[in-house]
Order: sequence, then C-alpha cells, then structure tokens
Amino acid sequence: MLLAVIAGCEIGFWVLLAGGMVTRYLLRLPKAGLVLLAAVPLVDVVMLVASVLDIHRGAEPAFKHSLAAIFIGVSVGFGHQTLKWADKWAAHYLGGAPRPAKLPKKGPERARHERAGWYRHLLSYVVGVGIMIGLGLLSGRGYDAVLAPAGTWTLVLVIDAIVSFSYSLGGDSKSAPREKQSV
Repeated sequence: MLLAVIAGCEIGFWVLLAGGMVTRYLLRLPKAGLVLLAAVPLVDVVMLVASVLDIHRGAEPAFKHSLAAIFIGVSVGFGHQTLKWADKWAAHYLGGAPRPAKLPKKGPERARHERAGWYRHLLSYVVGVGIMIGLGLLSGRGYDAVLAPAGTWTLVLVIDAIVSFSYSLGGDSKSAPREKQSV
C-alpha cells in the first residue's frame, strides 16, 4: 500500500506542478496557479504521514520507507529550485517571457551554481537520512533495513561534492590576457 501512496505522491507532484503552470500562464489565472503550486509540498506531508502510519501499524522498516524518506529529502532540498526552474520555462513557453539565460560552462557563476546544488543535495541527504533514522526508531525494531540505501547515497553525495567543488578549483578561463612587457 505504501508503494502505491509513494507512486501517487510522485505523480501528484508533477500534476500539481504542471497544473499550476498551465493555470498560471495559459489560463492567465495567476492566483489559482499559485494555489496549485502552494499545494505541492502537501504531497510530501501525505508521503510522510503514510510512512509513519505504516510503521506505527507494525510494518517492518524496509526499502519502501527509505524510498519515501529519499523522495521527501530530495523534495525539501530541490523542490523550491525545481519550482523556480519550471516557472521560468513555463513563463517563456506559455507566457511569452524571454528565454531563461543559459548558465556559463565555466567561471565563478558556474562554480557558485554547482556549490549551491551540492548544498541542496546535502540538505536532501540530512533530511532523508534523518527521516530514515526516525522511522527506524519509531518502529522499535532498529533502523538497519531502513538505512540500507544511505550507504549508496553517501557515496553519491561524496562524488557530487568532488564534481561540484571542482568547478571552484580551476582559474577563470575568461580572465583578461596578459599584456606584453616592453624591453
């Protein structure tokens, strides 16, 4: 049952997001669109409540609970950014706004963007693993099974840190050329 709730919540996230954008830009009802977009976080509340109830009713902590925790963590870490990204593109495609600017491939702006993405990933990780631990403690049966995906997620987080911060290590490729010295 919990897997069905998780799938429904994931579908609900994208339906509310798309519905909010269509309502906001195509139907030109910005307040109604905002109401739909404001409902997006409720999907995470439903998923969390369903997970807690499942454990409270005696379910053994399992991967399905970890999956819910991961979805909630990622939503907390990246949800706002996803809404902003979707809003920019919907405004462009549906509302006639200018095309969103491309991010440079190198340089300080790209480095800031990559670091910010990693910090969002870290927030997702902390929230997700925190929920996993909480569900394990709530079950009274330990959290080994529910924490099993955390090892892989830790590895992904470390790799993401290396990649994200590598953008900050190189010099700016767009710096001004050196002037020749006269002899």
